[in-house]
Amino acid sequence: MKDLTNSDIARQNILNNHYALVQIQEYIGLPGMLFDGEFRFTKEMVAGFFEIDISTVDRYLSKFEKELKHNGYILIKGKKLSDYKLQFGHLMDKASKTRQLGLFNFKALLNLSMLLIESDKARHVRSKILDLVIHTINEKTGGGTKYINRRDEDYLINAIREHKYRKDFTRALNLYVDLGNYKY
Repeated sequence: MKDLTNSDIARQNILNNHYALVQIQEYIGLPGMLFDGEFRFTKEMVAGFFEIDISTVDRYLSKFEKELKHNGYILIKGKKLSDYKLQFGHLMDKASKTRQLGLFNFKALLNLSMLLIESDKARHVRSKILDLVIHTINEKTGGGTKYINRRDEDYLINAIREHKYRKDFTRALNLYVDLGNYKY
C-alpha cells in the first residue's frame, strides 16, 4: 500500500471502507461530542489527541481544506452554532465570543491523521489503520495473509502436496545445481 501521507487515493479508499472505520473507531476510542447525529471533535480536541499545536491543525486545514471538508470537517455558524453552544458551551473556553466553529467528524479526524507528519501519535494511528484495514478485508473475504489463495478450489490439495514438492525441489537443486556450501 502506498504511503498515506502522499496518496490521496489510498486515503480515500480507507475512508470509504465503512467496516474498517468501525474497527478503527473501536480501537481509538476517542470520546467525542454527539452533535447532529455524529460524534464531533473541536480543533482543540484534535490537537490534544495528536499532541500538536492548534496552529499545526490550522495549517493542515488550510492546505487540505477541500479533502477534509469532503470527509466531514464542517464550519458551523448561526443557528447551528447556537445549538452547539447550548449543548456544549460549558466545555468551551470562549463560548460567548465564538462566531464560527470548526468541527471534525471521525472520518475527518482519521483523514487528518493520515496527513500529519509532525505527530508520532498520528504515525502510530496510521500504522494501526493499515493493520485494521488489512484485518477487516481478510475477515470479510474469508482470506488471510498467510494463505492468500485459501478460497481457491485446489487449495487443500496443494497445501497437502506442498511439503513433498518442496522436498523434491530441494533434492533436485542439490543434485543438479552446484550451490557450493550454500543451503537452499
